[in-house]
Amino acid sequence: MKRIFSFCLLALCAICGVRAESLNSQLSTLNLIENDSVAIEQINIVANRATKTTPIAHTNLSRQEIEERNYGEDIPSLLANLPSVVISSESGTGIGSTSFRVRGTDPTRINVTLNGVPMNDAETHSVYWYDTPDLVSSLGSVQLQRGVGTSTAGTGAFGASLNMTSAPSASKFSGRASLSYGSFNTAKQEIALSSGLLGGHWAIDARLSHLSSDGYVERASSNLSSYSFQAGYYNGRTSVKLLSFGGVAKVYLSYTGVSPEQMAENRRYNPEGEIIIGDKVVGFYDDHTDNYTQINNQLVVNHSFNDKWSLSATAHYTYGNGYYRNYKNDQKLKKYGLAPIEVDGVLVERTNLLRKKVMGNNFGGVVGSATYTAERISLAMGISASLYDGVHFGEVSGLVEAPDFPTTEYYRNYTSKWDASCFAKVDWLITKGLNLYADVQYRHITHRISGVNDNFDDTTSAMQRLDIDRHYNFFNPKLGLHYSFLKSHAVYASAAVGQKEPTRNNFTDIRKGEYPTAEKMLDIEAGYTYNTKVVSLGVNLYYMMYRDQLVQTGELSDTGELLSRNVKNSYRRGVELSLAVNATKWFSLGGNATLSQNHILGYVDYIDDVAFERGRTTIAYSPAVIAGTFFDFHTHGFSARLSTRYVSKQYLTNGEYEDLTLPRYCVSDLDLGYTLRTKRVEKVRFGVKIGNLFNAKYCASGYGGSWLEGATLADRKSWVCYFPQATTSALANVTVHF
Repeated sequence: MKRIFSFCLLALCAICGVRAESLNSQLSTLNLIENDSVAIEQINIVANRATKTTPIAHTNLSRQEIEERNYGEDIPSLLANLPSVVISSESGTGIGSTSFRVRGTDPTRINVTLNGVPMNDAETHSVYWYDTPDLVSSLGSVQLQRGVGTSTAGTGAFGASLNMTSAPSASKFSGRASLSYGSFNTAKQEIALSSGLLGGHWAIDARLSHLSSDGYVERASSNLSSYSFQAGYYNGRTSVKLLSFGGVAKVYLSYTGVSPEQMAENRRYNPEGEIIIGDKVVGFYDDHTDNYTQINNQLVVNHSFNDKWSLSATAHYTYGNGYYRNYKNDQKLKKYGLAPIEVDGVLVERTNLLRKKVMGNNFGGVVGSATYTAERISLAMGISASLYDGVHFGEVSGLVEAPDFPTTEYYRNYTSKWDASCFAKVDWLITKGLNLYADVQYRHITHRISGVNDNFDDTTSAMQRLDIDRHYNFFNPKLGLHYSFLKSHAVYASAAVGQKEPTRNNFTDIRKGEYPTAEKMLDIEAGYTYNTKVVSLGVNLYYMMYRDQLVQTGELSDTGELLSRNVKNSYRRGVELSLAVNATKWFSLGGNATLSQNHILGYVDYIDDVAFERGRTTIAYSPAVIAGTFFDFHTHGFSARLSTRYVSKQYLTNGEYEDLTLPRYCVSDLDLGYTLRTKRVEKVRFGVKIGNLFNAKYCASGYGGSWLEGATLADRKSWVCYFPQATTSALANVTVHF
């Protein structure tokens, strides 16, 4: 009864339109845009943003910085040079299947929101950036928070939060046309129009884009179309905005890496889609592709009663539907729940086949807050509630040995996930220069999966059956102090608790009768900043202590998939350094570095079901050193920026074996630009980005494993696959603003 009452209270808050906003009146304020004596009240939704006095490590990117770096690549490329960030691209070009890690934390543990609305897939917790092509062109600002960060809607932040806002409406009629073209037939075409203020109250913005690339990796092509539409009504202290964006993606699969032997022969080789007859590759399947359509809708209502009180509510709905098709070689029919077939009097149990995996999902909800801002204190109370409904099913659509084989469905399962949370925040100026920050969140999740999965269960000789009904209740407090002194100096410290539920794969790839538990983390951080017009300096210390972190152990589940288990104790600790110097009006330079230790305590590695005590080991994909530098020249409309990033060695498994590593790499990019302003057009910007300027042959990600040819670790053998990144490449762009 108590739980039902809590849910009713959350729902009532949602109906009342209460949405979480910034503690210093930035979270849901009406910004007045003045232009040609015309005033537009534009809602600036920056939910859950950290401010100058919030004791949380974060980096901001402005609209101008985003525009200057926008050549059509996915959002991870935009973040490449931020502190503690490592990016990777399966196609090698930064377009298509891309991802990023922060402090070694994988994408499923990074909370991503746009205007406060969750972007992470409710089941996998990942964000598939090609589902929202050219989203960069619609962004107004970006903030990357490292660590637990502030309370936010959606999946728990276990290493970082990426908070994005959509671009504000223009105050007068304007537009933008952009063209990009470069290596690997990478191209972008974009047109955007803004109505300006209509009738004193209305504003409309629209964008259409098309992106395509052959990819550096063979056949890793992308064909992406996207749109964005925004209509706003502004009247005094009230505003209503409708935002819709999304796209259609077709991406040739490239999620299988290449072995060192293959890479030595042809580092661009893509084994996906191989057609193998006998023991020879005779060709590649043309439609070995991932196809997906996603449409995101947001309705934002914002009202400010006075200078102190404001209310805001956002209703959102995301529709997604798609499939990927595979050509699979030498497959056991029983793995698809199929009986052997007779062909010309011979019983066939293995054959090449075509399969299609389909998913459809609906995700909707509401986020809301009430904020109060006074001279010395800011309060925010907020809620979020969402419901995810998804279906997965797969078909065998053709057998090479039996051309007349009818399309046969071999699995179908359903998922529903209810996610509700509420929080309260306070930012209190205790005395001059000293701010207390406190943030308390409660979150409830109900996750249900039922039906038949795509994994064959050897213990039952049938497709895996799913009957999962899990409930989670998380209480996440955060507390910190920020002290500013001598105008330019500040110190801060914070402690925060984060908790996160398992992903879909953590449930489906298990031993029978076993289920994962939620992960927990205590994040303790402290730092120092020094900011003047000439120098910006930052030092941040962090210690992230995990309990029951889910990691892959090397074991195989009953269905033959890699198994993740909760490990009792693990941690990440390190120091983040940043420096920027405005040496002159036309030259600036700087850099950042992260030095860290990332360990599991008492780790047990499993190889061929044999357990080996490994003691303290390094967490996979967690480099000890991440560093970057930049040199920026800018004068009379011309700009040149040379940026370099270095990533040290990474282990590909948690067993810490030297033959299962990703080698360190260092790569530099050169960005040249020239902005021309004329009377006829607002401005024209010409840009050229030369990626991997010094032609480094590096890999940004990979995977591997071990097997035994005996009974001891001395008998261990290994295999490894890598994802090569593009060598020197160029991408040119011209953008006309009118």
